[in-house]
Amino acid sequence: MRAPPFPPDQMPPNVRALHDDMAEIADRQNAYVSKRDNGALVGPFAPMLRFPKFGVTAWAYTKELLENSTLPKPAKEVAILATGATFNSRYELYAHERVAAHVGLSDAKIAALAAGQRPADLTREEQAAYDVAVALTAGKQLPESTYQRAVQVFGDEQTAELIYLVGGYALISMLLNAYDVSVPGQEDRLPHG
Repeated sequence: MRAPPFPPDQMPPNVRALHDDMAEIADRQNAYVSKRDNGALVGPFAPMLRFPKFGVTAWAYTKELLENSTLPKPAKEVAILATGATFNSRYELYAHERVAAHVGLSDAKIAALAAGQRPADLTREEQAAYDVAVALTAGKQLPESTYQRAVQVFGDEQTAELIYLVGGYALISMLLNAYDVSVPGQEDRLPHG
């Protein structure tokens, strides 16, 4: 790891405040490991904490996406997994495979998404979310037909949220990849199964 988890007892006060805000939200996520026994946050939190000049803003954006989402949870997880698969972001896929299962996506659907494939049994909302995520993460302009379909399914406001969600998780995927963040191991109490 290029930005190892930052133990809270070693942080200056301004970074500790950021850590505590992140930890409060991370603690709500029981589906995956987000911190070590010493309280150091893992995943995308570590690089945000190591470089708070940029991490504060990245966290504010991420927190908004987490706390004020109105997208249907399965569609949201489809978009996040499609984004993570495009970037082959190990920790993002690890975490959101578990969140997706928690919100009701089938194991087969999750496995296909994590492998970068479009499941055949996506709902209408999930299809729209998948198509937007894949088009945007391909680095090209979002086709008008894909955008209009999303607006028909979600409306203008939720379509905007979807676009910002994909952008936010592209940033998180890039951070995870740039700082070589792996899936937590036994030392992080990774649950089996």
